[in-house]
Amino acid sequence: MPDALDADIVACARLIRGGSRSFHAASLLLPRRVRAPAYALYAFCRLADDAVDLGGGSAALDALRRRLDDLYAGRPAPIAADRAMAAVVREFAIPIDLPAALLEGFAWDLAGRRYADLPQLRAYAARVAGSVGAMMALLMETRDEDSLARAGDLGMAMQLSNIVRDVGEDAAAGRLYLPLDWLAAAGIDAERFLARPVFDARLAGIVSRLVQAADQHYRRADPAITRLPFACRPGIAAARWLYAEIGNEVLRQGGDSVTRRAVVSGRRKVWRLTQAVGVQLALTVLAGRSGSDDVPTHELRFLVEAVRCSPVAAPRKARSFDEEAGWVIDLFHRLEREARLEQQRSRA
Repeated sequence: MPDALDADIVACARLIRGGSRSFHAASLLLPRRVRAPAYALYAFCRLADDAVDLGGGSAALDALRRRLDDLYAGRPAPIAADRAMAAVVREFAIPIDLPAALLEGFAWDLAGRRYADLPQLRAYAARVAGSVGAMMALLMETRDEDSLARAGDLGMAMQLSNIVRDVGEDAAAGRLYLPLDWLAAAGIDAERFLARPVFDARLAGIVSRLVQAADQHYRRADPAITRLPFACRPGIAAARWLYAEIGNEVLRQGGDSVTRRAVVSGRRKVWRLTQAVGVQLALTVLAGRSGSDDVPTHELRFLVEAVRCSPVAAPRKARSFDEEAGWVIDLFHRLEREARLEQQRSRA
């Protein structure tokens, strides 16, 4: 990223540090050449989400669409996230269809859309999170169709994990993301649940099914992580394990995300970060370079097609083996420091 954007990237990083702890923890494992544009991407997405979610309504969504058009035209709004995002989409040749898909998902939220079954819920997750996964793949200069599809799977899995965690909070806000056919089969009336969210064994079963659905997408994404640029693998693997841990934590509390909110402790996050690095380094030795046998999830195909039809960014200079090795050594030093800090905080 150009030096002139450093102040904007710092502002974006500050926003993520305060608003998305799981992503911020995983981002520390990414090389700076990916971390900086990732901060810009997530800051733009986070501000866009907040603008719509915090009462902005359709007017805020219309303004976001204009902002998106303007930054793609090289006229970003005088906002750090927009200026940084404009540089990112230009440098990495991100087609506008990807962030536009995110805004479409926000429009579905504004409309109060509910989802009759799991495929419909996946279509929503593809827009609000699969699109972000595909954009992250482009930041890592990975444009082959299989890897893009798997990146979309990872984003969808993360969104399903978030839905699992937020069942009670969403219901309190009048939102329901659980598949309606699952609710009906369990004997839960959607309207009554929204009017008075109650946790019971029936809901625990639905939550468990949704955790399993998320796990399927996490597993679909796993082979592609080993095919990312070497320095990117630990950070993406960490994000995968940290978000999957959200669903695991909900299951540990009996599937109850109505009366309680699942929080992954700092100690467990550090353990998962360390585990992610070790697993990915081991898999890198064993993994081949072949693609997945799975076809792209149906709900993600439009994102893959958008990238396939877009111009390709200019290749960047490859890093030498010494640079990669130095990054790995620095990575383990950072993990050790984070583990020591977490131990100190737990003793305080």
